[in-house]
Amino acid sequence: MTVLEDRIEMADSSGELTLDMMFEWLERMPVPEGYRVEIVGGNIFMSPQRDIHWEIIRWIVRALEDTFGMKVKVFSDVRIDFPGHLNGFCPDVAKLRDNSTKDSEGHWRHQDVEFVAEVISKKTAANDYGPKKTAYALAEVPVYLVADPYQGRCHVYTHPKDGDYATETKVAFGDDVDLTATTVGLTLKTKDFPRD
Repeated sequence: MTVLEDRIEMADSSGELTLDMMFEWLERMPVPEGYRVEIVGGNIFMSPQRDIHWEIIRWIVRALEDTFGMKVKVFSDVRIDFPGHLNGFCPDVAKLRDNSTKDSEGHWRHQDVEFVAEVISKKTAANDYGPKKTAYALAEVPVYLVADPYQGRCHVYTHPKDGDYATETKVAFGDDVDLTATTVGLTLKTKDFPRD
């Protein structure tokens, strides 16, 4: 049986496409090493992990670990299902509440996410500024940070309400991102964030 035949058979068996089904297909596909895969609005996106991308992620994770300790529930590229049609995101950085637990299917719950950071890739930037931002706001993620190495700035979105964020703050790379008044409670230094 081919991958396509297998997909058709699986979709036909229940009549409804699910995130679990789609991720199961992805696990069987030969995804190239070094690529990040996520599902946004039912569409599968694969983007290469570049060194600049990872370097910024590392600085953000390190700041969270320095503030909250090594036992902080912080993940990178781990599936979390968010509100909306077939939104199985793998955020670059996601910090969960300390008492977070997985759901009955073994997935982390979007209701426990306190902070998300995405580092822009050219091909998926529209997702990070568009449908993912909407889904994070619908999920009431208190703080959503977009690090954009092409613009050389961070966009910080706070105060989610009705599928949007009431506040956006722009901070140039090199300046500190003040998150002390948020659930994150830290100052993120961006002086070493690389630009593309």
